[in-house]
Amino acid sequence: MAVTDPVDIRLLAALADLGKAAVHELAAKVGMDPREVAYRLVALSGSGLPLLVGVESDPNGLRAAIASAPPSWAQQPQQPPQPQRPPGHSGPHNVQGTPSGPYNVQGTPSGAYNVHGTPSGRYPGPPSAPVRQPMAPPPRPPAPPQQQFAPPPMAPADPVMSTWGVPQTASWARGDEQQVTPQPAPEGKKGRTGDVMETQGLEGEQLTVQLLEVQDPADYLFSAAGYSLEAGERSVVVHTEITNRGNIPFVSLPDNYLELLTADGKPIAKAPVSLTSRPPHKIGVRPGETLGGHTVYVLPDSTRVVAVRWSPRPEPDERTLTWSIDD
Repeated sequence: MAVTDPVDIRLLAALADLGKAAVHELAAKVGMDPREVAYRLVALSGSGLPLLVGVESDPNGLRAAIASAPPSWAQQPQQPPQPQRPPGHSGPHNVQGTPSGPYNVQGTPSGAYNVHGTPSGRYPGPPSAPVRQPMAPPPRPPAPPQQQFAPPPMAPADPVMSTWGVPQTASWARGDEQQVTPQPAPEGKKGRTGDVMETQGLEGEQLTVQLLEVQDPADYLFSAAGYSLEAGERSVVVHTEITNRGNIPFVSLPDNYLELLTADGKPIAKAPVSLTSRPPHKIGVRPGETLGGHTVYVLPDSTRVVAVRWSPRPEPDERTLTWSIDD
């Protein structure tokens, strides 16, 4: 399998260097959220890569936690009531006592035959003589005569009625009349380069994020760090600053989900590289601390970038911040 996601490539390269590591240790090495690292590793392990995601635990601690759980989880579901059988049909039944198990039939099997009346059940023991046909039941008294009515001729089915049902009485609606109103994606705050905007982290952290600078292109910085671009590519460097205004530490990488937005609305994730002349972000921002860092992107030379978007999670929500850079 070929891995194309740059974040997955960076994650697998770090794991190849370590060989074996805990999820939080690997997340700290690559500067990512441990939850995202665990999600990506599980997805990659199921794609055919030589990768095994394991877990360790304290057996005694787990047993103690299970023992303190309410006993309702261990209740077995009750057996559903057996449906009533129509008269004259014995159907499957439970055998009382210990089953005798399979046995060999002596002689030539007589084959299947229809039984008249109500079957008498299992015959104990093998037959000592050829099986005889059961006697016919006594004749029943004739049923009282019933007046026969000829059914009225059926009218041809109305194709409209047979398809959609009686008008104004159906409890369902036609599929082509169901108007699905698309729910608009939640939008956060918007600004321009240099604006300071307030938001929250996943754990309720009170954060302030500022977009300081966007260097586009930044090929000379990329080349000075020892990297090379393919033909038709360019690099972009984004400088942001984050402040923790609350009392809850921000333990993630500040630019973990910092993306570029193109003119057609497509996001571009950061590249797994860092520049010595432009230091990257570090994991975690303590309460009252302000930290800055640079994020590097590699994109086609013809792509037009119109905005920078910050979010505490992969999908944008009401906590997302967007800075417009399109002049």
